[in-house]
Amino acid sequence: MQLYNTLSAKEREALIEAAGKERLTISFYKYAHIGNTSIFRNHLFIHWNALDVLGRIYVAKEGINAQLSVPAENFEALKHHLDSISFLENVRLNIAIEQHNKSFLKLKVKVRKKIVADGLNDSTFDVTDKGIHVGAEEFNELIEDPDTVLVDMRNHYESEIGHFKNAITPDVDTFRDSLDIIEKDLEAHKEDKKLVMYCTGGIRCEKASAYYKHKGFKQVYQLEGGIIDYARQVEKRGLENKFLGKNFVFDHRRGERITDVVISNCHQCGNPCDTHVNCANEACHLLFIQCETCAAKMNDCCSDHCKEIHALPYEEQKRLRKGKGASNKIFKKGRSPVLKFKK
Repeated sequence: MQLYNTLSAKEREALIEAAGKERLTISFYKYAHIGNTSIFRNHLFIHWNALDVLGRIYVAKEGINAQLSVPAENFEALKHHLDSISFLENVRLNIAIEQHNKSFLKLKVKVRKKIVADGLNDSTFDVTDKGIHVGAEEFNELIEDPDTVLVDMRNHYESEIGHFKNAITPDVDTFRDSLDIIEKDLEAHKEDKKLVMYCTGGIRCEKASAYYKHKGFKQVYQLEGGIIDYARQVEKRGLENKFLGKNFVFDHRRGERITDVVISNCHQCGNPCDTHVNCANEACHLLFIQCETCAAKMNDCCSDHCKEIHALPYEEQKRLRKGKGASNKIFKKGRSPVLKFKK
């Protein structure tokens, strides 16, 4: 029985183009107690592979975190399958604001220790004792309240291209880095301020809200459905959109525009830009912001060195990479010293 991908990304891309069918990019998460994660993982792969679902799905004993792409014609079948799983019945599905048929090119369902790497010992607090979920209208009211502290629970490269006005945007590389920093910075306001959090789709805030309540914060709120659902709500209900810029997403799109304002700049020339790319040198693959002018000038690379490597014959590039580990720059998104105008 097939429980893994048999096609390469390029082969899948060709099939998607040949099919010419609209696909939907969707994300969802759910904290739940899963007994046998391997059996559940295999169950999902078998059913979703048959529906031509592609994406990145993490399964752990604490629940599921899924970002995926499905043919629009199979959406109802996918929804029916989710509803057949008790803890996923009527789960909120965040449908992307901007669609792209090639947002994912493989189906990867992986068993992990956590569905989001948070570095927390969940046995020390009740992860179900969450903060108050609020929709777009109440969120807009809360963040205008002088007694509110608004915190972006995402990483620096996410908030750099887009965030809510007046939000605290921790300069961190990972979610786990932000938890203790935020608690320390807001130590004096655990009782007198409303702590309002937001993230991409809500999953990081779900865990963080329970953690901060455990740490003594008395008034904890989170944006229901994250930035993705907020954008849909404000458009549907004619509310003021208080988000500035783009929402970073973890698929081949790398971002979806929420408002027209550009709040970041090209890391190479400093001109206004909010387009994330990966360095074309596969031995580097650094994530950074690059404008079209610099992309043409640098051949889609982050530095002159990478440009020289990328210009070599592919077999020579492979030879140079052989036996070498991945560059640390891959994981220091936008932090490389070769970037003159990095945040």
